[in-house]
Amino acid sequence: MRFDDIVPDRRLWGAVENAMRKRGHHRHAGTRLEAGHRTNVLALVVPLRAGAHDVVVREFVAAAIAAAGARDHALLLLTAEEGPAALRRAVSSSVADGVVVMDVEAADPRVPVLLGLGRPAVLIGLPDRPRGLGCLDLDFAAAGALSLGHLAGLGHEHVALIGSPPAAYRRGSSSAARLALGFTAEAARRGVRSTTLAWGTTHRRTLRGLDALFARHPEVTGLVVHNETALPAVLAGLHQRGLRVPEDVSLVAVCPDSLTAHSLLELTCVAIPAREIGALAVETVIGQLDDGTAPGTRLLAPKLAARASTAPPRLL
Repeated sequence: MRFDDIVPDRRLWGAVENAMRKRGHHRHAGTRLEAGHRTNVLALVVPLRAGAHDVVVREFVAAAIAAAGARDHALLLLTAEEGPAALRRAVSSSVADGVVVMDVEAADPRVPVLLGLGRPAVLIGLPDRPRGLGCLDLDFAAAGALSLGHLAGLGHEHVALIGSPPAAYRRGSSSAARLALGFTAEAARRGVRSTTLAWGTTHRRTLRGLDALFARHPEVTGLVVHNETALPAVLAGLHQRGLRVPEDVSLVAVCPDSLTAHSLLELTCVAIPAREIGALAVETVIGQLDDGTAPGTRLLAPKLAARASTAPPRLL
């Protein structure tokens, strides 16, 4: 299955049930995961919506599919728009043994639903109140601090964060908020001026955002970009304004490392390990099913690869 084939669960339901029948499984409403009742199907909630980081989502899903297949499990893909109702249908009807939920929000409405279903579940993200559910993610607060710290260490005195699209902040995206908090806290700790920005993903909005940034803060010499869709437009916009990277403006990208290969300039990057997290999430759920392993919270430490897009600020 390819990511391009993802559709809402109502179109996948028949195919999943056919596969279950071939394996000798049947739907048993309300049954527990006793021997012989497992379907070897996991539900994966996928954020196909505005403000989602497309490449991150694709890499998560590709890794999850591969990990599930290696353990003889199938994935039932549910879109985020279907919400808690889709989770109830997939699990209460015994189609899915366990659940992986992506793009978790700070006050995620799916948390109490998952608790009520009583099935193994892993959240890719960190809600404010996980309430005992397994959580797995990059430590985005540390990623924000690491990005700011790298630029501050080079001598930059005013750094701007180009964060996730506004829709991500409006819905309380856990990763977007945590990275911004880590960024601003580290700037305060180091005595560095910081500015946080959020705009849409279109090229025009990015150019307007850069115009506004440098009109208000011409002294900015460092950028942290946590918006993979806007990243090419940011680079193009800087070039259009005659700003060279890194001679005039240093740039750190927070994104899957695979994206940096598409840039003419080797970008300094704090990599989002989407493939690693996608595979670990599936392994964690299957581990809970096999031996009741307690999930807990696991935040992966960020790593920064310093490349050609960052340097000490130019002396005026």
